[in-house]
Amino acid sequence: MVGAGTLAGTPSQHAAPPEFLWWQRGLIYQVYPRSFQDSDADGVGDLPGITSRLDYLRWLGVDALWLSPIYPSPMADFGYDISDYTAIHPIFGTMEDFDRLLAEAHLRDIRVIMDYVPNHTSDQHPWFVESRSSRDNPKRDWYIWKDAAPGGGPPNNWLGHFGGTGWEWDETTGQYYYHAFLPEQPDLNWRNPDVQCAMLEVMRFWLDKGVDGFRVDVLWHVIKDDKFRDDPPNPDHVPSLGPYSALDHVYSTDRPEVHEVVQMMRRTLDEYGGGERIMIGELYLPLERLMSYYGVNGDGAHLPFNFHLIRLPWTAGVVKQAVDSYENALPAGGWPNWVLGNHDRQRIVSRIGLAQARVAAMMLLTLRGTPTLYYGDEIGMPDVPIPPDKVQDPYERNVPGLGLGRDPCRTPMQWDGCANAGFTDGEPWLPISHDFATQNVDGELEDRRSTLKLHQRLIELRRSQPALSVGDYVPLELAEDVFAYIRRYDDVRFLTALNFSHETRAFPLRALRGCLEISTMLDGEGDEVGDALQLRGNEGVVIRLA
Repeated sequence: MVGAGTLAGTPSQHAAPPEFLWWQRGLIYQVYPRSFQDSDADGVGDLPGITSRLDYLRWLGVDALWLSPIYPSPMADFGYDISDYTAIHPIFGTMEDFDRLLAEAHLRDIRVIMDYVPNHTSDQHPWFVESRSSRDNPKRDWYIWKDAAPGGGPPNNWLGHFGGTGWEWDETTGQYYYHAFLPEQPDLNWRNPDVQCAMLEVMRFWLDKGVDGFRVDVLWHVIKDDKFRDDPPNPDHVPSLGPYSALDHVYSTDRPEVHEVVQMMRRTLDEYGGGERIMIGELYLPLERLMSYYGVNGDGAHLPFNFHLIRLPWTAGVVKQAVDSYENALPAGGWPNWVLGNHDRQRIVSRIGLAQARVAAMMLLTLRGTPTLYYGDEIGMPDVPIPPDKVQDPYERNVPGLGLGRDPCRTPMQWDGCANAGFTDGEPWLPISHDFATQNVDGELEDRRSTLKLHQRLIELRRSQPALSVGDYVPLELAEDVFAYIRRYDDVRFLTALNFSHETRAFPLRALRGCLEISTMLDGEGDEVGDALQLRGNEGVVIRLA
């Protein structure tokens, strides 16, 4: 039997370009603009506010800033219902404010990634206003319209993510239109060449401005079954996950033809300097289906988002198996990526506690692949309970009481201990965590062992060591509650060992020797390590091997 601390498999052998690209080496930081920094006291974050915090992001070590939607929108789904793809919502500022943000970010070597929402528009978008005006309007086929089923009712059983049927009856023209989310978000018909051209021109508009890429919203939804067959029941349905999970969405999502659309988007990006402009796909899919979005010979998304760490039980064995399976499944040349949190999911601190969230941060920043960090996770922000009269999210309003609402993970960034955590001089659009006076950026900057300092140190180490940013991943045998692996590049090797337990655990190093580079406890740096490694409860370490 292979003992703990010995090699348990071969290093990853996935090909990489001769010179690694910025997004392979770098860290992506997601900002939810409504909640990052308010500059005009209306209680909602904005572009000038983000610009004012760029020096913080540069200090932290951010390589790219991903902005959730900032386009004009009725805000039925807080910006994911877009009424104009090539403008800025006044609540966030002006196009001049965006241009300044982009220029100031680039001056600090921070790229800017836009949220691109190709699956649906707002029902107030001029395209849809035309489409629903009559059955013979030239833009009728830009959306998905169907007659009622024989005997009446929706054309099939497709559901909306936020509850209820995915079909909305239009009295004026006597047909249903499909919406995968809210009725205010009608789905575009990407089988129509005119839609393809119009939406690719949206990409070119922002690329011409100099943005560095796109995170593509719900990419697996973009093409639907052309026969409009019913989705079958989901045999693994869990009622607590909401009514949408009652079906297996094999006909309403992830159709084979979607990859033709992905290739169109990728070719458009490649017109602007192959590899330097990044395409990230939002994809909640099983591993084998996720991998297909890399495309054939790498002509798909650069980074199909890997959300598996968000959804798994937090145990060393489960996480190790997920990491190893993901590494083994990657296609040749496919670059990995890792995510612990985003604007749709419970924050990592609320899932596993602050102590283990520090362990998770070490894992995120030392695994092979591009990490994405959600704003506020670097200071250990938790989900914030939202009183019923303060709920904003339509998901919670439509499907209440299941804990599916997204407001708790979208609350304002906690900058300091002053009123409203330094986020706004007005009334914040969502409540701020009760602990903001002690848990905030300014306070954690003064604490040498804070969660913020841990993130900054890990990011700095990752940036300075090719072994940790682009090196091979070498799995080690699982020890009791300890997930460990080696990262190596040329003759430089680092061992990461992560204790998923609240108790002390031993990890046999056997023939390995080295010195402690960093601990999640932020102590003991430089200590010699050999034979048996003793990990305190909730401790992770990175060891520079001899």
